[in-house]
Amino acid sequence: MKAARFIVSVLCVASLLRADVVQPKASATAEAWEEANAVHVVQLVQGNRLQRNYPDALTSLLEEINEATTLRVAPDPIYIETFDDPVLFQHPFVYVNFADREDWTLSEAEIDALRDYFDRGGFMFFDAGINAAFLREENGSYGQFHSFAEWQVSPVLADMFKQVYPDKEFQPLPRNHPLFTAFYRGLPDATILPDAVRDYVVNEKWPQGTYAAMGVTVKGRLAALAMPILAMGWGKNDLDQWTTFIGFRIREGAEGLSERLAEAAYTGVRFETTREDGRQDVIYTQQKAMPAWVQEPDDSWRVFRYYYTQEISDYAHTFYTRLGINVFIYAFTQ
Repeated sequence: MKAARFIVSVLCVASLLRADVVQPKASATAEAWEEANAVHVVQLVQGNRLQRNYPDALTSLLEEINEATTLRVAPDPIYIETFDDPVLFQHPFVYVNFADREDWTLSEAEIDALRDYFDRGGFMFFDAGINAAFLREENGSYGQFHSFAEWQVSPVLADMFKQVYPDKEFQPLPRNHPLFTAFYRGLPDATILPDAVRDYVVNEKWPQGTYAAMGVTVKGRLAALAMPILAMGWGKNDLDQWTTFIGFRIREGAEGLSERLAEAAYTGVRFETTREDGRQDVIYTQQKAMPAWVQEPDDSWRVFRYYYTQEISDYAHTFYTRLGINVFIYAFTQ
């Protein structure tokens, strides 16, 4: 492939400050300097960019990054349609919503470009790159609206990356990985959550503010990251209101439940999903993309309950936004 110059941004990030730290108002000259020297994020969208998933998500997150930290990012991403676009080598961060590309068979030029990009220090975030099997069944769009913390990337993504690095695989990020504390630490204040869901969220769903994450290491650093969908929690409209309403899926147990569910009939489909420790959960669905109950590796059974309140939705948006900021800060400071 034709060699392209890869500009590695050397950022002044030694003092990434929180928004509540009062700073002097920048002069017009300083503001112009910031705009000229802001780092740009590249976004892959195959086809019509106006039809991309969550069109307000990434721009909303970039605005939050500028408000919450001293990292200066350009407010709009630079779009590419293929990985062999020379623009790729001018910017160190690429955001990809996995559903924004239909055909993940790479051309030879793309394979060479991606390998060169990662070898030179580039970072790529695959949003919705983790989709449990019941979210991929028949309609891949389910993975855009439902998040399930499976610890295995989508097979299509795994196969795609094998084209670039045949000897590398996505591996789980441990809970103590510095990505999860790159800027925000822990969960938002959970006291606003209903009692029925708080313990599960704090102890099982998002312990210590972590999330299901798989990554590929290149030359000793995290180069590619995949998570379940985050973009559904980022977008805001012109009135500064969240554009989505998010509910929680909670596992609940009860005395005698395991015995009853072991004998229960169901009309949906049975799936297996991978847990953090590599063991399998068996998921039983009654409706598409809506798990009804689960048989866990220790032979206990729990039902899935779904909770929808404004407090839950606001909490989820706050968490997803904080997690997104952590991903960006980690990528630009590692």
